[in-house]
Amino acid sequence: MNILLTGASGFIGGYLQNSRGLDIHRSVSRNVLSHSREQFNIDSINSSTNWKGAFEGVKVVIHLAGLAHKKTFTKEQYQKVNVEGSLHLASEAFKAGVKRFVFVSSIGVNGTSTSVNPFSLESIPQPHNPFAESKYNAEIGLKRIADETGLEVVIVRPTLVYGPNAPGNFRLLTKLVAKLPILPFGLANNNRDFIALQNLADLLVTCANHPDAAGHVFLASDGKSVSTKEFTNALAKGLNKSIIQLPIPNSFMRLCAKFIGKSEMVEQLLSNLEVDSSNAQAVLGWTPPYTMKQAMSLLSKIRE
Repeated sequence: MNILLTGASGFIGGYLQNSRGLDIHRSVSRNVLSHSREQFNIDSINSSTNWKGAFEGVKVVIHLAGLAHKKTFTKEQYQKVNVEGSLHLASEAFKAGVKRFVFVSSIGVNGTSTSVNPFSLESIPQPHNPFAESKYNAEIGLKRIADETGLEVVIVRPTLVYGPNAPGNFRLLTKLVAKLPILPFGLANNNRDFIALQNLADLLVTCANHPDAAGHVFLASDGKSVSTKEFTNALAKGLNKSIIQLPIPNSFMRLCAKFIGKSEMVEQLLSNLEVDSSNAQAVLGWTPPYTMKQAMSLLSKIRE
């Protein structure tokens, strides 16, 4: 299927453009002076974006573009871009004959952490900040559009995505491991789910092409929970670095984080966040093609 990809210049979108099995018919760029058949230029994504001409020959939209989780954005900005912009794009796509709309949401729709049971499709959504709220509201609106028009909507909620040039906490951890021989996660025996960039890209390819994907929500992960200690050890091995994990109590790290204003970041590293991603196997027959070890091993090759 010919695909329109938004967010093509981002971390995930840039990798998707080079993925095998994905026919990127046209990518969307913001404020780039190009008028090639393969690129469609816009000023911004909102409820009034002019999409005329974007969907010629396109059957599937993979929508990655939007405002990411940053404190500098307001609730109103998230609403205009992530909600109104996404719904306008889906509506215009349907009018132009697009059959399927793959929306990349966030596991933040479910919440910040898990206690006893992993997040599943039965879990009550608990978006914890304006970014997660905007993703959830976009999901609700897209499902309504699907019901009213027959547009095939597929929703993917990734856990933290790791890989070369990943933003956020993974970038910070990569810098720490590259520069420091010692990390404080010796007692961080929590359980968290992650997803490799390569695995997420492969899942999105499957969601774009598989006939049974329509109408489903997929919680995306590598399929195996690991502790922050295990995750940073795997990261270090992928970078060909040797590290020592000091047995620092989690309570002490949380206290220090509170004093320096980094509680949210540290909590993401120390809390549990597990997901039940089994429906991807049940519905799509999909399993992650890369193990964490294999995905991390690609980091050193990229850096060489």
